[in-house]
Amino acid sequence: MLLVLPPSEGKTSAPRGAPPLDLDTLTFPGLTEPRAAVLDALGRVSAHRDALELLEVGASLADEVERNTRLRTAPAAPASRVYSGVLYAAAGLGRLRGPAAERAATSVVVISALFGALTPADRVPAYRLAMQTLPGLGPLAAHWRDPLAAALADRASGDVVVDCRSGPYVAAWRPPADADWLAVRVEQLRAGGRVVVSHHAKHTRGVLARHLLTRRGGRRAEPRDAAAVLRAARSLVGSHGVVDVELAAPSSRGRAATLTLVLGDL
Repeated sequence: MLLVLPPSEGKTSAPRGAPPLDLDTLTFPGLTEPRAAVLDALGRVSAHRDALELLEVGASLADEVERNTRLRTAPAAPASRVYSGVLYAAAGLGRLRGPAAERAATSVVVISALFGALTPADRVPAYRLAMQTLPGLGPLAAHWRDPLAAALADRASGDVVVDCRSGPYVAAWRPPADADWLAVRVEQLRAGGRVVVSHHAKHTRGVLARHLLTRRGGRRAEPRDAAAVLRAARSLVGSHGVVDVELAAPSSRGRAATLTLVLGDL
């Protein structure tokens, strides 16, 4: 299983005195050059007088944008601790121990606008950057498409890919054709119908991620295909607000199948 996560908008800075970012220590060394290109471009843009407008963020994030100008010297911590938004709070990657932690180390990949792809143990600083167009570099999804295809091809080939990303991050990397690709969707029962939800969707994707990583049975418990992921996800029914789980086939060749977790009317 390859569990693909988005980065988190909410980030927790590493403690003062922690070692700074070292691109040469990150997983997927073939991404070092494109990582450096984004890092340098982001530093230049963030130092510009119109940085907030260029990065499409509000004034409340001015301090985070200023922090982008010194990312090479900022303290770094494992991505599992830096990413601290709703999905990551539910997944609790930094709290995993034993076999679950070992499974996360080999099964979880975060697709990042700044770093391309990361594992939970990769040490990074807190930063502010979405998968957008970065002045001086262009659309970041296009910047990462070929490097990520090369870096992740062997890992994803022939495996089941459980994809918790949103559209902009999907544009940066699609699993190879021989992968069993599942996009995770969350809907909620409301007024007799079903609607797509945002906050609860992030939380539920995090719940699913933790469930897949912490199930008993060691390596044998790790899903190997879409049917096994469906069976595992269905064991969440009756907890965390999940009332049903469905699997829909891809709408066309090259598209993901859809794993839908349905929440009750909260």
